Amino acid sequence: MMWHDFGPLEGPGWAANAVGGAYENWRFGGFTRNRRYQEIALSILDHVLENGFIDWRTGFIKGYRHVVRDEFVLNYRHNNDWFCPGSMAKIGFQLLRFADFLPDGERKKKMCSAAVRCAAWIEGRVEPTGSGWYPRRCTAEGEWFTSRAEGKNREDPLFDGSADGLFVIQLMTALTARKLADYRTAVRRRVDAFMKRGGIYGSINHDVYDANENVAYAVAFRTLRSVAELLSDPDVGRFAFEKALAGLEQFKMAEDRNGVATRGLLYMAKSWDTAYMWENAEAALAWLEAYADTGREAYLQDALAVLRAAAAHHHGKYGFLTEGVDWNNHVGAKHHFDGAQYGDIQYTEPFLNNQHISEPTLYYFEELRKI
Repeated sequence: MMWHDFGPLEGPGWAANAVGGAYENWRFGGFTRNRRYQEIALSILDHVLENGFIDWRTGFIKGYRHVVRDEFVLNYRHNNDWFCPGSMAKIGFQLLRFADFLPDGERKKKMCSAAVRCAAWIEGRVEPTGSGWYPRRCTAEGEWFTSRAEGKNREDPLFDGSADGLFVIQLMTALTARKLADYRTAVRRRVDAFMKRGGIYGSINHDVYDANENVAYAVAFRTLRSVAELLSDPDVGRFAFEKALAGLEQFKMAEDRNGVATRGLLYMAKSWDTAYMWENAEAALAWLEAYADTGREAYLQDALAVLRAAAAHHHGKYGFLTEGVDWNNHVGAKHHFDGAQYGDIQYTEPFLNNQHISEPTLYYFEELRKI
């Protein structure tokens, strides 16, 4: 899809998401006992580990390779002006989470080492903002980049307000829980800054600028839930439920809209109201984890509503799942199956977008239903 900014990019970064997609393939291959799926997943993982994305000396991870120019770039705009530290941390966390499922060996050792080094780079190089939060974008040296993704001529209104910084806390918490590092002090400091502001829910997606985005609330809940356990802090746990998880309510669609099966899905944000699958999957995970903690049936039903709704959006003989349900024609009919005015987008861009639904599905079957 070379017409799109993401078109010529591959790699582990947000707009390509190779590690995240590989992890989902691995999990699904294990559940279905399909060794071929798992072999493909490992080949994609090894591509990231072995082909220059990771600077093993410093811990910095380059998000993308431009396949036409055959060169590494730091962002989806195909240049090296900026990168997002939160998104780099997400790669580290994905490597760490994937490693949990792999046997001990050189590959797993590399994955954990990359995660450790990534967190150390961010902690050592990225200066927090005045509020104590993480800047949305930085230069390759870790200095603040305060402009929008499109360039230096316009200030980013979410420079100090993107929930993308939650991924740094998520990585540091996971490393500490696995005894690979100790970031308790840093985690406490950043979570205090997050909570002091009543939560930070600005766009995680880098090409939009909403102060409230559905997936930000889901990521906040999942991250704070882990922090509460790590720090044995019930106040953080209450904030996770009462502020972050509760914030998902505003995005629910309780009916089918414009003849499209939207009931049970969440739209992304006010400025971009498409229902994207990776964000809905993250919300489903949040509700399933909340149900696991509390046994509250309403959380389970919210999660299952998402999974049932997603099941209505498969296409073709191989069951391709759309990356997004464009019920309001925000993306445009030319991008929909059969050119329908309202409907499913006929492709996926980041590798994870339409595969992430497998994680809450497998969590439900393997952890809650014990199948």
